Amino acid sequence: MSTTAPLSRRSFLLGSGGVAIGLSFGLGQAELAQAQTAAPGGFAPNGWVNIDTDGQVTLYSPASEMGQGTMTAIPMLLAEEMDLDWSRVTVRQAPSDPKRFGNPRFGGGMTTGASRTVQGYYEPVRLAGLQVRLVLVNAAAQALGVPAAELRTEAGRVVHTSGRQMGYGDIAKVAQAPAELPKVDKAMLKPMAQFKLIGQDLDRVDVAAKSNGSAQYGIDVRLPGMLWASILRAPVQGETPVAVDDSAARAVSGVKHVVRLPHGVAVVADSFHTAKTARDRMQVTWTQTAKARAHDSARVKAEYVARAQKLDDAGVDFIQHGDAGQQLAGAVKTFAATYTSEMVSHICLEPMNCTAHVTGDRIEVWAPAQSASFVTGAVAAASGFKPEQIKVNITLLGGGFGRRVEADYAADAALVAKAVPGTPVQVIWTREDDMTHDKYRPLTGQHLVAGVDAQGKLVGLLHRVVSEGIYARVVPPAFKASGGKDAPVMEGSEITYDIPGHRVQFLIEERGIQAGFWRGVGPGYTKFAIETLVDEVAHGVQADPLDYRLQLLHKQPRAQAVLREVGRMSGWGKAKLPKGHALGLAFSDAWNTFCGMVVQVSIEQGRPKVHQVWSAVDCGHALQPRNVRAQIEGSVIFGLSALLHERMDFQGGVPQQTNLDRYRVLRAHETPLVEVKVLMTDHHPGGIGEVGLPPVAPAVANAVARLTGQRVRSLPFPQV
Repeated sequence: MSTTAPLSRRSFLLGSGGVAIGLSFGLGQAELAQAQTAAPGGFAPNGWVNIDTDGQVTLYSPASEMGQGTMTAIPMLLAEEMDLDWSRVTVRQAPSDPKRFGNPRFGGGMTTGASRTVQGYYEPVRLAGLQVRLVLVNAAAQALGVPAAELRTEAGRVVHTSGRQMGYGDIAKVAQAPAELPKVDKAMLKPMAQFKLIGQDLDRVDVAAKSNGSAQYGIDVRLPGMLWASILRAPVQGETPVAVDDSAARAVSGVKHVVRLPHGVAVVADSFHTAKTARDRMQVTWTQTAKARAHDSARVKAEYVARAQKLDDAGVDFIQHGDAGQQLAGAVKTFAATYTSEMVSHICLEPMNCTAHVTGDRIEVWAPAQSASFVTGAVAAASGFKPEQIKVNITLLGGGFGRRVEADYAADAALVAKAVPGTPVQVIWTREDDMTHDKYRPLTGQHLVAGVDAQGKLVGLLHRVVSEGIYARVVPPAFKASGGKDAPVMEGSEITYDIPGHRVQFLIEERGIQAGFWRGVGPGYTKFAIETLVDEVAHGVQADPLDYRLQLLHKQPRAQAVLREVGRMSGWGKAKLPKGHALGLAFSDAWNTFCGMVVQVSIEQGRPKVHQVWSAVDCGHALQPRNVRAQIEGSVIFGLSALLHERMDFQGGVPQQTNLDRYRVLRAHETPLVEVKVLMTDHHPGGIGEVGLPPVAPAVANAVARLTGQRVRSLPFPQV
């Protein structure tokens, strides 16, 4: 990538991925581990590991830790293949260095999200650990004067067949990194039966500090001489300042600077409170030309529905398996339904923030971000610094949920810091800033048509989705290269059900309100539509919903297993329920993980009351079963909040919900009991951080249909 050519944020993101692929993954996954780094006071066989002479081992965690447990999971993979004593392990956040630490499933970029962290790093990181173990064995063989074939490793030491042994710390005193690391491939990795750490419930490395208050999030960063900044933005997304009267702001004691930005005005002061107080006193005239000014939620939703139902508007084929049109034309009976979902906000506990410090021709940032690569790109595009002039420090995240993949808050900090060089500046968004300038889960309209044959078998499915784009905005070149297929918007429309004709169409809209990554993104609404329609079809052909799904999954034994298990857990078809209660079932195969879910529901004052949730999940090699259960529990609560309450409404582009007084979320008394069973199977890991969300809404909707005879087809649910 040329560093002299004009650099946009988007071109950098794609370009950096290309560079990382060429350097780190061009010759196969084992090449990820090849970069070597000097480590004073220790032995660093490759860039992932440093072994101190006292036997303490430092492992790097390349992903952002936002409560999902990756700061434990990824180092655990290294420790497994190295045969480490976990009690002698220290975990550090990896520096921003895609050549060493990039995720293959993000094109070599350092990004955390989309349930791709463990999936992407699983083999490359294990191979890196294996390489280190082989280096240690060879070094010990030389030191002991014995053949390497006579040595084995266990719990941080190398043991000879005679009983002689060397601890890894002793080896670190004499070993030297070889000129060429040992050649490894995935056939050399441990089989599941030999795992000592993978599959164990190790204590997460981030929990102790979070529990005692010593954990450092982005908002906790403090630097000598630091100032704070608060930014005034337009009431409508896409508008920019025309005229600024900052006299009242400058008159506030403690205000140091007022900085005009392309998208707003920043006040820099000696405290955040002062900066926010002064910001609110500014008088700004904004442009009136943004596309979002025409956005009225009710009207836009109606237009999406109309377009979804207009079958001659084909959009872009996202999936085409068999001939859905022919299958539907020959079906004995068809079922059609239209679904909608509203925009929802992220409301991360820690608001968006970033600290930046410009010194000379360099800038250093501290960001609670999901993507060091996106932060680098955003800072480069906004402030003009070259990527090699930018140092990114990733802190703990107080919630991410996809919002912190994008780095507009880092661009804010870079612009303000550049205006006051030599002074560290921390930009903090208020809760209102977060909600009114979010990148929301998109508003969608979906129309589905299913057809069955004379035996009631589902033979054809047409699935149409109308939505604002995400990739279309964030990475337009990738979106264009895909032929207009917006993967995060449409994710979850892929199915493992055996349906001879399956066609999925994407119809993009551009209405000016930015849609973005949100926990579950596409599967949160695509699985809602698919799973409620499948349930409706089962009812229409007088089949049990569980049995009907098992037949559709006759080629998928792992999927069948989770459904059978969750049926057993919940007493499906056998349990005696209280009067006015019903069970609902749903299934998800998103993120290469199979999840079956059953909920017990009643109706109270026209609203569903969820009493209990049962879930069986097969994510392959479950690195930390206890954490898998916790992630399912958390995403169930997240999804339940969205299906019952959450929505963002716009009138003339102006958000109508600006804080939690108007944006309702799930309350403690509404939370159900959640029971999770993890099925341990010998397969490459699937995703887990979002897996519990997609089946929640359809399971509840299917229970409501059993209770009321009415099918729920909108998110959030209406009164029933």
